[in-house]
Amino acid sequence: MSMRYVSTGGRAPAVGIGAAIRAGAAPDGGLYLPETMPQAIDADLPLSEFAAAILAPFFAGDALAKELPSICAEALDFPAPLVPVASGLHALELFHGPTGAFKDFGARFLLACFDRIGDPADPLTVLVATSGDTGGAVGCAAEGRSAVRAVILYPKGRVSPFQALQLSCWDDPVRALEVEGDFDDCQRLVKAAFADADLTEAHNLTSANSINIGRLLPQIAYLAHAAVQAKRATGKDVGFIIPSGNLGHGFAALYARAMGFPIRPILLATNANRTLADWKATGVYAPRASIATIANAMDVGAPSNFERVAALPPEQRKLGVELVTDDQIRDRIRAEYETSGYVWCPHGATAAEAYARLSDRLRDEVTWIAAATAHPYKFAETVEPLIGRPIAPPPALAAILDRAASSISIPASLDALAHALQPHHEPTAA
Repeated sequence: MSMRYVSTGGRAPAVGIGAAIRAGAAPDGGLYLPETMPQAIDADLPLSEFAAAILAPFFAGDALAKELPSICAEALDFPAPLVPVASGLHALELFHGPTGAFKDFGARFLLACFDRIGDPADPLTVLVATSGDTGGAVGCAAEGRSAVRAVILYPKGRVSPFQALQLSCWDDPVRALEVEGDFDDCQRLVKAAFADADLTEAHNLTSANSINIGRLLPQIAYLAHAAVQAKRATGKDVGFIIPSGNLGHGFAALYARAMGFPIRPILLATNANRTLADWKATGVYAPRASIATIANAMDVGAPSNFERVAALPPEQRKLGVELVTDDQIRDRIRAEYETSGYVWCPHGATAAEAYARLSDRLRDEVTWIAAATAHPYKFAETVEPLIGRPIAPPPALAAILDRAASSISIPASLDALAHALQPHHEPTAA
């Protein structure tokens, strides 16, 4: 039986997974979701094989189905270990990929799909807005490919120094655009570009943000894999704490639970951007302008994946939200290092703080897993003063330090983006 994908907008025809990935967003402006929900499996397999097994129903009936095992083997070829960090808490370390962030899983999976969908004679253009880590992961995953190029939009002055280098250091066919605005401006430009039929057709535009269902599928896979591993080891179901910005990671956890994997409570940890916390408290979703924090990859005031969450039945979207301020992030990084020696990045520290607020009863009910979404070296200027020692870069990140950076600075306008998409527009040294 073939799997079809329908739009949350409700006004677009159903399509197969290849078409959904190729389009990014649906033509009615909505986001794609599977028409039916696959069921969980209980398999003791390495991550890449586990992913190929649980994602097979999502690809059923599509030309990409036969490619899925090789896509998973190519994209999910680094570890995601569960590391005990405190009594009852495990860190799911998602930062062992080539750019030191969880976005490596989704970006490598998605670009591997694009490389099989695209045509080297008329390449796809992946347009991606980033608040920190997505763009670096997409740039790395796109470098050297022939059937797809990547154009990365990031907010000027709103990413860490290392992130800025990592966003702008990749060779062809990758281009970095430094936008005079915040992440929401970058995201708005991407959406406006897709809404422009002429621009979309001229450049074969597609998306690598988590609006693309191809970004979310590998996240569902590794969260489900971690839950199955933990259940085998402890006999308990799992509670996930997910640092949340654009809500793709949180939605992946909700979807894995809805499929039937051994996941019970899901807690979203946010920074001082209040949109999700206020929605949980009041029941009213009210997007707003983002504010800058030290957990900058989560600086999102209008999370795109909220409409996917809202499309789930009420019983499937039950979750908690904890808001963590910059001062609380700093205090948690310092306290965790002093008590356990574990070093969190500012994003993972929001999850550690959310765990610290749980009652003893809730801690005992399940095995708690916090998503450690980025290597702390990427935020050394914040973390090192708090723990009182330098952080050594892992080999993959050390290699990035030797790369040259180049980017194009543009105002936050669609005309400026359209001009920058032209092949003749040359980058400048960053």
